[in-house]
Amino acid sequence: MKVLVLNTGSSSVKFKLFSTKKWSVPASGMIENIFEPVSTVYFNTKNEQRIYSEKIGNHANAIGLLLKMLISHRVIIAFEELDAIGHRVVHGGDLFCEAVLVTQEVKNKIASFAPLAPLHNPINLEGMLAVESLIENVPQVAVFDTAFHHTIPSYAYRYALPNSLYEDLGIRRYGFHGTSHHYVASQTAKAMGKEIHELAMITLHLGNGASVCAVKGGKSIDTSMGMTPLEGLMMGSRSGDLDPGVIFYLMNHTQMNADEIEHLLNTQSGLKGIAGTNDMRKIEERINKNDPLAILAMEMFVYRIIKYIGAYAAVLGDVDVLVFTGGIGEHSAKTREAICTKLTLLGVQIDTHLNTRNNTLCRSIHDPSSKIALWVTPTDEELCIAKETVQVINRL
Repeated sequence: MKVLVLNTGSSSVKFKLFSTKKWSVPASGMIENIFEPVSTVYFNTKNEQRIYSEKIGNHANAIGLLLKMLISHRVIIAFEELDAIGHRVVHGGDLFCEAVLVTQEVKNKIASFAPLAPLHNPINLEGMLAVESLIENVPQVAVFDTAFHHTIPSYAYRYALPNSLYEDLGIRRYGFHGTSHHYVASQTAKAMGKEIHELAMITLHLGNGASVCAVKGGKSIDTSMGMTPLEGLMMGSRSGDLDPGVIFYLMNHTQMNADEIEHLLNTQSGLKGIAGTNDMRKIEERINKNDPLAILAMEMFVYRIIKYIGAYAAVLGDVDVLVFTGGIGEHSAKTREAICTKLTLLGVQIDTHLNTRNNTLCRSIHDPSSKIALWVTPTDEELCIAKETVQVINRL
C-alpha cells in the first residue's frame, strides 16, 4: 500500500509518503510560510532534495502543489496509486478515541470542535477538503492528537468548575501530542526489550510545543496540556501554567482585550517572552556567554519540567523509564542534563558521555547505577499516523 500523510498546520503543510511493504518513505517534504509574500517548498526523494521559493496563498494550493510534485517527480504515476491519505487532527473532543474514516459526519464533528482548537481544527479540515477537490475515491483517515489521552480518569481530566460547564461546554482536560507520546512510549519499550504494559513511563515531548505524559501499562493516565495546548509546561512561545488571576489583572489594568491576551499567552510568552527567542539553540549559545535572561529562561524551562516529573512519579507510584523526544528533547544534551541532574531524589543518574554523543537513533543515556532508565527516542508522528490509517483501511 501507498499511504500519504498530511500534517496541515496554521501556516504550513508537512507530508510523508509511505510504502507499507517496509515502511519506506519514497518522498517527504513541507511547504512553510503559506500566506506570506514568499513561501518555501521542501521536496525530498531518495535521489534528490529540492528547496525553492514560491508564492502560495492558501492550504488548498499548497496541498495541490505537493500532490502534483509527486507525479512530476515520478514518485507516483497517478493519484490512483494512493491507497489512503491520513490526516493529523489536533482536537477530537471527547468523541474520537481512535482514528476514523473521514465521512461528512466526521467532518462536521471536527468542525464543531473548532472553538476548542481555533488555530488547528479548521486548518486540518481544510486539508481534507483540499484533497477531496483534487482526488476522487481515495479514502481519508483522521488521526487525533487527543485520542491517546482518552484513558485519563475523570478525576484527572476534570477541572474544579461547576458541572454544567463540563456537561454543556465540554470544559475538561483533553491533552495533546498524543500521537507522539504513544509512538515514543511504544518504541522505547520495544528498544528496551520490554512489553509496554509492564512499564511505568514518563514521556517528555519537548519542542516549541512541550508536554509531559504519564504512561502506565501503555495507557495515558495524565498529561500536562489541558483543554487547549496552552496549559502545562513553559514552551517556545506559550506561557504554560498561569494563575488565571493574571488574565483578569491584565484586563483591568491594561487596555488589552481577551483576543490580545490570548495572543500574548500563545505567541509572545514562554522562552520567547523571557529570552526574546523561542530557539533553544540560540538560548544555549547565549548561556555560554553568561547572558542572564538566557540563563533564566533555561532555569524556568527546566524547573517546570522537574515539577511535572515529580508529580507524575507520585501519580505512577514507580517510574521505570523517562523518555525524551521532540526537537529540544532529542537534540539538546544541555537541557537533558539540566533536567536529570535535578532528579537525584528519584535515583536518576545520567551518563554524560552517552548524553553528549552525536546520535539520532533511539538510545539509552543513563548510568548503570540509575534507578530509572533514561532514553532519547526520536518521534515520528507521521509514521504513527500512517500505521493507524492502515488499521482503519483494513477494517473496511
